[in-house]
Amino acid sequence: MKLTYLACKLQIERKSYNSKEDMQQKLDIFLIGDRFTQDQYNELTYALNDA
Repeated sequence: MKLTYLACKLQIERKSYNSKEDMQQKLDIFLIGDRFTQDQYNELTYALNDA
C-alpha cells in the first residue's frame, strides 16, 4: 500500500481534516496524480461520506 493512501485513511478515521469538501478535493487530486488506485479512492470516499 502506498503511504499517501494510509495517511489519508488515518486522517479520515480520526476525522482530522478541516471539512469533508476539503478532504474530498485532496482525494480527487491524489487520484488524478496516481497516488492510489480507483478502488482505494472509492474506499476512502465512502469512509469520508460515512463519517
